[in-house]
Amino acid sequence: MGGFKKFLMRGNMVELAVAVVIGAAFGALVTSFVNSFVGPLIALVGGQPDFSELAFTVSGTRFPYGVFLTALISFLIIAAVVYFLVVLPMGKLVERLARHDEATERECPQCLSDIPLKAARCKYCTSEIAPA
Repeated sequence: MGGFKKFLMRGNMVELAVAVVIGAAFGALVTSFVNSFVGPLIALVGGQPDFSELAFTVSGTRFPYGVFLTALISFLIIAAVVYFLVVLPMGKLVERLARHDEATERECPQCLSDIPLKAARCKYCTSEIAPA
């Protein structure tokens, strides 16, 4: 029982649980945004965005392909909303923040270990190195 408790309390497991909960809440938020704003905008431009009534029949069996078509269009719209409103801005923010990070280490030419930029001697192989 102690091993199971240790497994549950590991940092990775807790982080994964938090990620799943936040992901579910975020998914509900994006779905609500698409249903409230993007779907009605599409309905204004191209008519009704719900194709669930589309179907064909073969030998008395009904194939409601409209349900799949509606789900596919919803998926593509949600993916586009997430990309343009979350992924793209976050990528630009991370890029902007990374621009300010300067290198604090360099590689020793003798042993290829990382040493501070201002070091005159490698702390691993003790060879003398010209300051950067």
